[in-house]
Amino acid sequence: MTSPARTGEPDIARVASLFANGTRARILMALAGGGSLPASVLAEHAGVTPQAASTQLNRLSQAGLITVRPSGRNRYYELADRRIAELMESLAALAPAQPVARTLRASSRSAALRRARVCYDHTAGLLGVTITEALLSSGALVPVGGTEQTAGQTAESEHPYRLGPAAIPVLTGLGVPESHLTDDQERPLLSFCLDWTEQRHHLAGRLGADLLDVFSTAGWITRAANTRALRLTSAGEDELARRLGMSGTDAAPAAHP
Repeated sequence: MTSPARTGEPDIARVASLFANGTRARILMALAGGGSLPASVLAEHAGVTPQAASTQLNRLSQAGLITVRPSGRNRYYELADRRIAELMESLAALAPAQPVARTLRASSRSAALRRARVCYDHTAGLLGVTITEALLSSGALVPVGGTEQTAGQTAESEHPYRLGPAAIPVLTGLGVPESHLTDDQERPLLSFCLDWTEQRHHLAGRLGADLLDVFSTAGWITRAANTRALRLTSAGEDELARRLGMSGTDAAPAAHP
């Protein structure tokens, strides 16, 4: 279904105000992994009481940024659109860093997210950036215009790279069906996010989602409940080293935080 045509200028200030609250921002970041979480877990992520979280969840729901699904005595919340997760990632890349977490639990969680996390439905953090760079090194991706990205460079385009000459053998070798390597009307095959922790691009789009799905199904990447953090398993390390030449990454912690 196509969206109705919009007349008049967009009210950016109105939607931006929804992100200008610490509790709401932390709730949205917790949901940026693309899953559904109950209010109690979101309150814990936001560091507030369940009552305070409920107030902000209601506001986000009324604004159409999140949806709610009743399940028994619980209510599960999720982002209404993947574009909200992409916007959160973009805002995080521009935002100043907060003070380092003082508790061991918060510090471990922060470190795990930096190593590897879900950005709605694709891999982000050090692991996501390392996979993207390995795809470039293998020739599965090549820079658009021949310009390589350097750390700290601002993303000027959602499509700084395109499929390269080795795309089909490399990507099908990883388990992505060749029939998936074409564009369609619903979602671009390739798009890229400027990773907020690494300040380099990670692969998004339909291909990014396919790779996370393939790696998860194969048991190369696992995800703990109620968190965006991912873990690269020993089997995943071995297979990505063999198939993509990846090595020297600390994106495989010994255990979930």
